Amino acid sequence: AAHAAAATGTPVVLLRRPGWRAGPGDDWHPVGSLPEAADLLPGLGDRVFLTTGRLGLAAFAHLSGLHFVVRSVEPPDPPLPPDTRLLRDRGPFTVADETALLREHRVDVLVTKDSGGAATAAKLTAARDLGLPVVVVRRPPLPDGVPVVPDVPTALERLARLDGLDGLGPRPR
Repeated sequence: AAHAAAATGTPVVLLRRPGWRAGPGDDWHPVGSLPEAADLLPGLGDRVFLTTGRLGLAAFAHLSGLHFVVRSVEPPDPPLPPDTRLLRDRGPFTVADETALLREHRVDVLVTKDSGGAATAAKLTAARDLGLPVVVVRRPPLPDGVPVVPDVPTALERLARLDGLDGLGPRPR
């Protein structure tokens, strides 16, 4: 999108919530990709709560000997890890919800992407409270020269300052 905007002279603003930060009591293992997360798992636990989204599950499909709990709104496409329990659900979830899920499925490691924001952080709090390691897949680097804003109101404010995008239609010349 950044390259297309630059090539066409189209204004662009990237909405990117502030990333999560580990706090006291967190046992985080940051990695740069889903394959790196998969490589790290066998040393961290046997029962994995995988919350990286339905499109990245192939990175874990070669792992046998681990049990995966995968939560997804839509059914994932194969390949999946051989021992996978699929939970179809949509958040947001509370810390109590996440704690109950982790206990019910006897999860001993969480894998997630750093999507930032408070709405998705309940699983991190539950993992901290239960003393579970968390593999956090870092975000990709930001494109050069693209302005970044942390929230929707700031994005709308930024867009409103662009000519003709203030909600009132084109400005008279």
